Amino acid sequence: MIFLKLFHLLSVVLWVGGMFFAYVVLRPAAVETLQPPERLRLWDAVFRRFLHWVWGAVVVLLVSGMVMIRFFGGVANSPTFVQAMLVLGTLMVAVFALVYFTGYRKLKALVAAQQWPEAGKVLGKIRQLVALNLALSIVTLCAVALGRAGYF
Repeated sequence: MIFLKLFHLLSVVLWVGGMFFAYVVLRPAAVETLQPPERLRLWDAVFRRFLHWVWGAVVVLLVSGMVMIRFFGGVANSPTFVQAMLVLGTLMVAVFALVYFTGYRKLKALVAAQQWPEAGKVLGKIRQLVALNLALSIVTLCAVALGRAGYF
């Protein structure tokens, strides 16, 4: 059980930490220092690397989470904070799938075709989805921390 929790936590750190870094640190620095074509090429390269790691994290989170829920005797017997984590985590995976399948793939093609204005619009939509996922992750982490502390 300890290794499941460890891999679960490490996957959360990878995914959430990466979103925080990209949104709060990398994005403003890129806007400040790079022109749109270079900025869009940078994001294409960043996403090409980071999103593969997120896919791995998602798989680990889903598998480890489901196995740990079985230790509770199923979802119905799990603590409320675990049920909240499951719902919020599932929403996060759905948002990530939107980023990957409808955002990143389109961004990649537009950058390759050097269609900068259109690529910029797609990047803006990805940014909004990442902001949503970052907010969902913060709510999830708070729910887990409060739940583990006995507040619900």
